[in-house]
Amino acid sequence: MTDLLTSIQAALGLPATPIPLTASGALPSAFAVTDLACASIAAAGQAISELLQQQTGRLPGLEVDRRLASFWFSSSIRPLGWSVPPLWDPIAGDYAAKDGWIRLHTNAPHHRAAAESVLGACADRTAMSGKVAQWLKSDLEQAVVEAGGCAAEMRAWAQWQTHPQGQAVNAEPLVQFAAHNSQSAKPWQGSVAQPLAGIKVLDLTRVLAGPVASRFLAGLGAEVLRIDPPSWNEPGVIPEMTLGKRCARLDLQDKTDRSVFEALLKEADIVLHGYRADALERLGYGISERQKLTPGLIDVSLNAYGWSGPWQNRRGFDSLVQMSSGIAEAGMQWKHADKPTPLPVQALDHATGYLMAASAIKLLAERLSSGRSGSARLSLARTAKLLIEKGPGSDDPLRAEDAADQGLLVEQTPWGPAHRLHVPLKITGTPLQWTIPASELGSHRPQWW
Repeated sequence: MTDLLTSIQAALGLPATPIPLTASGALPSAFAVTDLACASIAAAGQAISELLQQQTGRLPGLEVDRRLASFWFSSSIRPLGWSVPPLWDPIAGDYAAKDGWIRLHTNAPHHRAAAESVLGACADRTAMSGKVAQWLKSDLEQAVVEAGGCAAEMRAWAQWQTHPQGQAVNAEPLVQFAAHNSQSAKPWQGSVAQPLAGIKVLDLTRVLAGPVASRFLAGLGAEVLRIDPPSWNEPGVIPEMTLGKRCARLDLQDKTDRSVFEALLKEADIVLHGYRADALERLGYGISERQKLTPGLIDVSLNAYGWSGPWQNRRGFDSLVQMSSGIAEAGMQWKHADKPTPLPVQALDHATGYLMAASAIKLLAERLSSGRSGSARLSLARTAKLLIEKGPGSDDPLRAEDAADQGLLVEQTPWGPAHRLHVPLKITGTPLQWTIPASELGSHRPQWW
């Protein structure tokens, strides 16, 4: 983990301090996925530890459990007598084109409609397979993307290195920090037990990376309010990702909802967003407008394919970035398989989420010391580069999960009761804990509490 952690520490401006690990083993993968899990979680913990030292004069100790970090990169919730809905749409997945492999991402209804506008309506994977087989992979990727959908042909890492987007990502830092001129004199209202108490986080993120970040901040005492559009849903990840948050809906095309949103934004300390790079600008809420509305606002954003280059506004998800950047192809070679072999978990999402949380905490510490706000930008593709360049990880297996890995607390969710796995990160005196159980999207009012 050491070199991954030191790379992340350098990107975040954190001291290059070793952080102890407990347990052993690793997820089976062509890449060091468990090392990435430990390093990203450790860095988020270190950011809060440094903030506590700044505010109290004492630096808490940290420790990360390798097994639990690996498990949390998959899921943390363990339902009692019910099941989490399936993660994938029935026709999402990898398909053989005429000249190689392509992945179609169809989880959102409008993304499925876009793919079907190109390929024709498909009831199942068999029907879709026959249609995809008639296309060249790059032609199909382009056609689906132009239709407003999400697709990625499988490329090798060497091919990604010569691709204009791969080159653009290579030139970007892991975390792009920028200082803003706007000021906030708001004092620290936290404590060692809840370092982020009193911090309002407006969460405009979806699916995994951003929600991982806001879940971590909520576990440290932040008030997290997640806002989704009226029709958005992601049933397969909601029980996992809404822990600790209130979830409301607003339509930013609607005049009344826009005024509610602006009132929320004016009170926020941190905004997290994972929309495509130009989406908030098009709605009239670009970064300069956000800073005018909320002087001192800390702004942390992510996208799939980076912040420069021809694909900076392209729709994308972890599984697509794995196809584009060479991860799925390297996995296929590693496993001697006859089809794309992704990482065993959506590690780009989870790791980028913890890096977003660390960035937000780092910017908050800066605001507390100087009054100045700032922003950070991250991308799944840049996190992929970090993982790929680390090379292979350990092949020492993890000990299987057992009942002792679960906390005793029963979380009462709308779907039924559940346990959570123990948290992989220990911060002396600062327990990660969530007071609000997971809930459905849109189940709360759009207001701070």
